[in-house]
Amino acid sequence: MEINYVWKDRKRIWCGLPWTFTKYALSEDRLFITSGFFKTVSDEVRLYRIMDISLTRGFLQKIFGLGSIEVTSADKSMGNFVIKNIKHSADVKEQLSELVEKNRENKRVTNREFMGDDMDDDN
Repeated sequence: MEINYVWKDRKRIWCGLPWTFTKYALSEDRLFITSGFFKTVSDEVRLYRIMDISLTRGFLQKIFGLGSIEVTSADKSMGNFVIKNIKHSADVKEQLSELVEKNRENKRVTNREFMGDDMDDDN
């Protein structure tokens, strides 16, 4: 099955050049992060498991048109992570945010899912 990506990019070094071995890709329902040269690690997170997204742009990032997206996730294997030094970061953050909301609505996921197992013990 072929995945249709809505966005792809590489992590870039401080001056904006894509000379790293970290790749990011976004589909309609998942975010993929692949990193490494000798040992490649591929991770993915379902978009409905993302709880919060924020954008950070330092001085050098602004100069070179980059930014980093900080993601708070309920995914057990990935947890919280950062999509580092990408081009058009504000647009990507907005696109990711819209897809997260769309997936949460489609799956009928509420924040209650992420409160933990403590509530189940009371019943």
